[in-house]
Amino acid sequence: MIKQMAWLSQDEGTEKILHLRIEKGTPWRPYTMFPQFTIPDHMAIGSRGFSTFQKLLREGWEIIASDKANQLSLSNGSEPA
Repeated sequence: MIKQMAWLSQDEGTEKILHLRIEKGTPWRPYTMFPQFTIPDHMAIGSRGFSTFQKLLREGWEIIASDKANQLSLSNGSEPA
């Protein structure tokens, strides 16, 4: 299992939310699709997923820059193992 996270727009919107991947070659999915890793956001303001981001960062998850994450999404699974 890989442990990657990135801040990406959802549904072509301008707001970025936390997205996760746990297998190479799979699309990024919003953090809410991974209830086993998420924790509730404790602030009414701020980016959605920030509390989960902090938790996963402490657990050693890799942060992928948004532009690189978008490139990985476009590679359709052809990224190296």
